[in-house]
Amino acid sequence: MTEKKQYKLLGADGKLYFSDEKGTLGGNKRNKIYGRLDCPSANRWVKYGTYQKIRVFFKDEATAIAAGYRLCGCCMREKYKRWKAAMEAG
Repeated sequence: MTEKKQYKLLGADGKLYFSDEKGTLGGNKRNKIYGRLDCPSANRWVKYGTYQKIRVFFKDEATAIAAGYRLCGCCMREKYKRWKAAMEAG
């Protein structure tokens, strides 16, 4: 009998936990940025081979935000622009 694959995700509390479901977003724990799994910027760094050590995954966007991460300006450009404008407006 084969075991069901477990995925390591980061929770809203910033702690890792195991889930039966894959994360829907990836993140950079050093820069506290989250984005899509197909992000060109993240995937470019994955190819270099060092990014895996600081890569985290989230169940959803609400969890990433609760953990203190901000969205990626590359793969979520339009949403990022709105977020940045709101931050600058106070």
